[in-house]
Amino acid sequence: MASEGYYLPGLYVQEGSIPVPLDWDGAEPGSWTSEGHPDDPTISCFYRTICAPEHIHDDLPLLVYLQGGPGSGGPRPLDQTSDGWITEAVKHFRIVLPDQRGTGRSSAIDSHTMRELSQPEAQAAYLKHFLADSIVRDFEHLRRTVFAGRSWITLGQSYGGFLTLAYLSAFPEGLAASFTTGGIPHVPADPTEVYTHTFPRMRAKTEAFYERYPQDLDRVAAIADRLAQGDVTLPGGDPLTVERFQTLGADLGRQAGAARLHWLLDTAFLNGDGSIPTGGSVGLSDAFLEGVRTATAATPLYWPLQEFIYADGDCGPIRWAGQRVRDQHPEFQTDSRPLLFTGEVVFPWMFDQEEALKPFAPAVRLLMEDGHWGRLYDQDRLASNTVPLQAAVYFDDLYVDSGMQLDTLSRVGNSHAWVTNQFEHDGLHGNQVFGHLYREALDRGDLEGLF
Repeated sequence: MASEGYYLPGLYVQEGSIPVPLDWDGAEPGSWTSEGHPDDPTISCFYRTICAPEHIHDDLPLLVYLQGGPGSGGPRPLDQTSDGWITEAVKHFRIVLPDQRGTGRSSAIDSHTMRELSQPEAQAAYLKHFLADSIVRDFEHLRRTVFAGRSWITLGQSYGGFLTLAYLSAFPEGLAASFTTGGIPHVPADPTEVYTHTFPRMRAKTEAFYERYPQDLDRVAAIADRLAQGDVTLPGGDPLTVERFQTLGADLGRQAGAARLHWLLDTAFLNGDGSIPTGGSVGLSDAFLEGVRTATAATPLYWPLQEFIYADGDCGPIRWAGQRVRDQHPEFQTDSRPLLFTGEVVFPWMFDQEEALKPFAPAVRLLMEDGHWGRLYDQDRLASNTVPLQAAVYFDDLYVDSGMQLDTLSRVGNSHAWVTNQFEHDGLHGNQVFGHLYREALDRGDLEGLF
């Protein structure tokens, strides 16, 4: 049940938590109880609701936010204006912000969890319960129990779009409508296909970065040459290798990412005047090293689960799809110049170099050879879908290929795509995207009867 509420500027907040089974196999959302199944291992599903203070006692329609990731908790808003979509949505909805299992306050997983499980086989079996097939069952159980079975609207950002199609496949009766932003997966899912599209886009994003900031071409080369000597460490002790430096490119798919990367490089050298040292005597500043550490650190489950979000049913082993595709592109090698940045791709070396990921390494290596996963997408049910689905497809999206999104949407019933090149992958967090989707759905009558 929800706790007594409290206020943030422009928001009224309530919190709650319910138990859910670790393994949903054989259990039905809404019917399962921890009391009725005392031998079932359980975890918690934590959620917040927020609304505008003037709407505390109003019977508003429910909008549940499906967080991107994987492995990220729900938003922690500072006030009504701290996230663009919340500013607009709180005018019309009571918003539900759940923490996906394994994140935030929903039985969060980190390196300590892996050490406690000890055996790689137990670790791998545990991690398999923290993907979309289980997440949508948690949320459906939340809807049926805490919210008395009221249908709700989903808003899925990035990986939240993957959750949306899994939800529409499993429990369409629970949804009044769905919005997605930059997050329609290709169905059938295939990570090798995903990365085959990703690396050419990453090259184009890097080239555009150098065209915009030509002074950074030599800066990046000088930094990479220094890192290749193999003796640079980040605050906290992780080695800073060329490979990890290249992963700064993940930010190039966000609205201000190119500028952030430019300003980080601007402070890289110790000489103080911004000139580029020569002769291998490059000294890297503490500010730069801390900036790289912060920019390349991820939530504990993000990299361990990254490639497994594409695993659907008996799909066969994934076997480091991103690394296999990268190996086909010699222009991304660490000694190539100009140095190309990489995007949201997990690589085997991460689990050897990064202290926070080392406890996950044995389990992830086992899972890379596992070909049997939970079923995510029901293509027949999606084809006959009647739940209104409005998708924002960012034409130049670095992370989720727009052509693959549109191909999937062409085979999902009652789906509508808004294709735009005005925004990067994080466009939802501005002040336009959600409002546009909401107005389109309202004008088509997709929200009829909710207000």
